[in-house]
Amino acid sequence: MTFAYPYAFLLALPLAFAAWRMMRRSRGRGVRFSAVSRVSVKSSGWRVIAAKVAPYVAVLGLALLVVAAARPREPFGKSGRSVESIAIAMVVDVSGSMRAPDMSSRYSREVTRLDVVKKAFAEFVKKRPDDLISLVTFGTYASARTPLTSDHETLLNVLKGVEIPRGSDEAETAIGDGLSVALLRLKDAKMKSKIVILLSDGVSNIGSAQGGVDPETAAAAAKKMGIKVYTIGVGANSRAAMDPFGFGMMMGGTRFDERQLKNIAATTSGMYFSVNDQTGLERAMKDIDELETTKVEVEEWTRWVEYFPTLLALGVSLTVLASLLSMLAVRRMW
Repeated sequence: MTFAYPYAFLLALPLAFAAWRMMRRSRGRGVRFSAVSRVSVKSSGWRVIAAKVAPYVAVLGLALLVVAAARPREPFGKSGRSVESIAIAMVVDVSGSMRAPDMSSRYSREVTRLDVVKKAFAEFVKKRPDDLISLVTFGTYASARTPLTSDHETLLNVLKGVEIPRGSDEAETAIGDGLSVALLRLKDAKMKSKIVILLSDGVSNIGSAQGGVDPETAAAAAKKMGIKVYTIGVGANSRAAMDPFGFGMMMGGTRFDERQLKNIAATTSGMYFSVNDQTGLERAMKDIDELETTKVEVEEWTRWVEYFPTLLALGVSLTVLASLLSMLAVRRMW
């Protein structure tokens, strides 16, 4: 227990002196008899008892008031902080090639690339509780799954439900469209820092000629908006030989355009990560987490359990009671 105003205990000095005078005076009163044996023995009446008790009750009440003035309290806990968060758009490839099970070495069952990506992204979100995060997916078409939100529980539920669309092979990979939708989500965010994490296992094959947005055009727009793009190339065979036609890495039958992802990252002052397995993906997400640290200004305050209201109420009650007893018993104050 601590006291907010310990110097209030100085009031105990005059109280102690007053109590001493009061007790001394109360002991000095009475009628002297030369022979006590001649006085009939009777029990004391209530007035006599009240007169004797009143000074002690008054001293106790005043002592409680002094303690209340010192404001005794105990710390209950600390809370409160001010955070400068950042805005993050996570862009996930859901094209047909993301069904490949070549990143499932840690699991007893086969899981797809998309399953591993969803798990890694979920862990990343849990480490960024103060940031606003949006989810965008793309295959043949780009789709904004969530707006920028601090409701990460809802975001994780949406991420959990992301699947490769059925009824279509989703053979196309619209990287430029996915990045463009992410930029639209970040456009009106008031945060100073905005980033995109773009993950793909293929080559962009929808551009302006097909009615889409070229990745280079989207990257230039991101640079103009001051948004960094971190690109991640996914696939267990990313170390395979370069496609002889110059498109990029050959990965499980899918052309992996590593050069394109590197150019997007370089244009926006971001970074490119090549991922071969789940461990590599986790490492890439950890590196991004460390590069984009949230600025936190902590303002802590202590919450207290205050005891002075109870002591104040008791002190006032006892002081008033002492005054009533004294006035009723001897018609004077103490």
